[in-house]
Amino acid sequence: MILRLCSPSPPAAIIPPRPRRHRHRPTTPFPSIPSYSRSLHHHQRLTPLLASCIDRRQHVGGPAMVLFTVTKKSTTPFEGQKPGTSGLRKKVTVFQQPNYLQNFVQATFNALPADQVKGATIVVSGDGRYFSKDAVQIITKMAAANGVRRVWVGQNSLMSTPAVSCVIRERIGADGSKATGAFILTASHNPGGPTEDFGIKYNMGNGGPAPESVTDKIFSNTTTINEYLIAEDLPDVDISVVGVTSFSGPEGPFDVDVFDSSVDYIKLMKSIFDFEAIKKLLTSPKFTFCYDALHGVAGAYANRIFVEELGADESSLLNCVPKEDFGGGHPDPNLTYAKELVERMGLGKSTSNVEPPEFGAAADGDADRNMILGKRFFVTPSDSVAIIAANAVQSIPYFSSGLKGVARSMPTSAALDVVAKNLNLKFFEVPTGWKFFGNLMDAGMCSICGEESFGTGSDHIREKDGIWAVLAWLSILAFKNKDNLGGDKLVSVEDIVRQHWATYGRHYYTRYDYENVDAGAAKELMSNLVSMQSSLSDVNKLIKEIRSDVSDVVAADEFEYKDPVDGSVSKHQGIRYLFGDGSRLVFRLSGTGSVGATIRVYIEQYEKDPSKIGRESQDALAPLVDVALKLSKMQEYTGRSAPTVIT
Repeated sequence: MILRLCSPSPPAAIIPPRPRRHRHRPTTPFPSIPSYSRSLHHHQRLTPLLASCIDRRQHVGGPAMVLFTVTKKSTTPFEGQKPGTSGLRKKVTVFQQPNYLQNFVQATFNALPADQVKGATIVVSGDGRYFSKDAVQIITKMAAANGVRRVWVGQNSLMSTPAVSCVIRERIGADGSKATGAFILTASHNPGGPTEDFGIKYNMGNGGPAPESVTDKIFSNTTTINEYLIAEDLPDVDISVVGVTSFSGPEGPFDVDVFDSSVDYIKLMKSIFDFEAIKKLLTSPKFTFCYDALHGVAGAYANRIFVEELGADESSLLNCVPKEDFGGGHPDPNLTYAKELVERMGLGKSTSNVEPPEFGAAADGDADRNMILGKRFFVTPSDSVAIIAANAVQSIPYFSSGLKGVARSMPTSAALDVVAKNLNLKFFEVPTGWKFFGNLMDAGMCSICGEESFGTGSDHIREKDGIWAVLAWLSILAFKNKDNLGGDKLVSVEDIVRQHWATYGRHYYTRYDYENVDAGAAKELMSNLVSMQSSLSDVNKLIKEIRSDVSDVVAADEFEYKDPVDGSVSKHQGIRYLFGDGSRLVFRLSGTGSVGATIRVYIEQYEKDPSKIGRESQDALAPLVDVALKLSKMQEYTGRSAPTVIT
């Protein structure tokens, strides 16, 4: 049992910091309590007044603190604790091994500058997936032992990845404190549950993922670690209740602040978008709306934003109760896994007489990804970021003074490139991983960016932001329909996309994912594709044998990026085959899976002819798909006759 420190008036008031550091048991109006705060059995031995106070989480006197000590625990390294583009992801059962999580957390503390640990404030929260609540308690006890001054935790350990970035950048504690970083507990779009995936990553003081210089140190530390620090006698904190719990240890006070993370995030969204304009759209009788959180953490924000703030009907929300196993589903916002939303929007295989909503959207487990749908119409992520960039200045107040620049990940289609060229904007092509966008944003070089893997965002934070993308699209729709809400027909999502194609041309685009492929076979496939690049004449001869109607390859490489801000070089970021007509084939091993390997094949056909931009994507892309699969010898290497997912 813990002692939650609150005052009766006002309720749940935050305890002010102690004026000096305590190395002794503090004096309180109650009996000394260190040995009584660890279990219900001990709790029953407290005086009736103190027991009642703990149960109500109210305190009638001054601040009381629970003492804790620091223990050094011996350990040995685990293999394979190398953080990928989005941290360390493994099966829950791997993280549940003794010392596995502890080793990685200590390796992270050891990799950070001392002033970002000792006396610092860190955030610990995530998407609420299975094992999150246990991990929060472990990390909190390790933070205390490593000299962290305070830990901020989202209520019920729930905080979306974009909200974590917002909290790091925007939140100021009652004592004036600001966070220096965060442990985010998420495996993003991967399934959750006792036999599924868990993940952890560290974000820095700018709100963005740790750069490679830090993740390399973390990994190096995991290979040599022999001990970690933990305050084992620190009682678990009730993270379901908002308030501050205070403790005292060898280095002085330590606080755990449980708070409602939606407050800071909503405040930020209201500073970016015109909520009144969006509300007029959402409350218009002609406009219908649907949002599917896939039982991820976005559900903790959806009702507050879309219903309470913007006036949408509560029936517009699907699967908005966060669950540890995401309701048994796969929280990946695409046409394969967001089945209920896809059916409701009229894009499913079954037919229905019910008219689909005008606008639909979905989020992934940690709410940083998004999928945008119109009535019987799918918007590719590559088109989505290009359309947001093309309409941002006139539709979104935050960008009214203009865009500093735009950027996309290398596998993302070149739709954004064309917008940048036409609007005379700075443009950057970066490797997959949001930290590369963060560098550009910190340097004031980029305003809007996106990845083809359903990630879109801007410089308001340093992570991709699924709810931000939805609000951006609603802002564009509100602007396009500001004088039309009483008319016969609204400007639709499909109208906006088709007008964009007519202006900029269309990038037919698809992605084939081969998940959980044998890692060795995947590496052999990629090595073969690289070796073939030494003779483009042989490549083109082979292509003509496969499909004579496909343009010649004019360039091919393994993508390498030199960061214009810090000069760092990132190699082996994906294999590119570039065609003379602007089309592309890209092959890449994804770092977001927890087992095996995921091969992603990106297929893009550019079409400038207005008479040819209305074709079905599968028809327009069929020749290049055929070339991609036969050129790579996909079936021979993987044994797969079809991809796991097509988007």
